[in-house]
Amino acid sequence: MPMPQDRITGIILEAAFEVSNDLGVGFVESVYEGALFIALQARGLQVERQVPIKVQFRGEMVGHFYADLLVDGTVILELKAVRTLAPEHQAQVLNYLRATGHPVGMLLNFGVPKLEYRRFDNKFLNRDEGDKGDE
Repeated sequence: MPMPQDRITGIILEAAFEVSNDLGVGFVESVYEGALFIALQARGLQVERQVPIKVQFRGEMVGHFYADLLVDGTVILELKAVRTLAPEHQAQVLNYLRATGHPVGMLLNFGVPKLEYRRFDNKFLNRDEGDKGDE
């Protein structure tokens, strides 16, 4: 039976704080990705790195991108190592959720002394096809 997303995100945060405390600030994102991959696997989670995601428009594939980490097949992690998170970083996670249908995404920033994080629930999962969110 799959683990509930709240439990998974709690474990992810524990591991992310461990990585942040151990490595500190100043590395590129790929270093934090590798360390978090190891820390999450050590906690018994299934983790995939650089997971390809296809983007479709009107049923046609128009591009693809790579999610940094996918945890237990349900939680997408986007890692940053920047001074300040920007709105486009949040939009990136939301677009990943829209494209994949995964229920939860997290944005983790290792570029500051105290780890920054945000969790996003996939608001696109329960929408009707015709609902544009204008109501």
